[in-house]
Amino acid sequence: MTPLFISVLLAAMCLECRAQKDNVLQAKGEETAAAGGTVTLHCLYNTSSTAPSLFWYKQDGNNSPKFILSRVSGDDGNTAAEFKERFSSTLDSSIRSVPLKIQKLQLSDSAVYYCALQPTVTGNTKTLYKNLWSKDNRILHNIH
Repeated sequence: MTPLFISVLLAAMCLECRAQKDNVLQAKGEETAAAGGTVTLHCLYNTSSTAPSLFWYKQDGNNSPKFILSRVSGDDGNTAAEFKERFSSTLDSSIRSVPLKIQKLQLSDSAVYYCALQPTVTGNTKTLYKNLWSKDNRILHNIH
């Protein structure tokens, strides 16, 4: 079996966060697993929101991040069609955790995975949008 290298960005995303109280933490920077196996990517969060929305994104190569799933409580939320079969997550508000489980690993799963927190202060729980800019103010990515 060929080992897969699934990377998790250490500095996860927290868009529209309030006063540094809202954040996510992906403690382990890299996971390695065999093709056909299962891996769980961990994400802890802190928020002052009583109804947080947590998101997972996948970014491979130079492509823009792709939406995998969102969770608002427990298993409730949305999962993109292309990820429904092998990707899952459960939001556990008691320990402020939203791990991403990937089953039947494939070489194409090697990527950077982002955990993101979107506080409900924005009133927009359906989409995530942010432009990432380079130092010379050229747009690098649109994240939707």
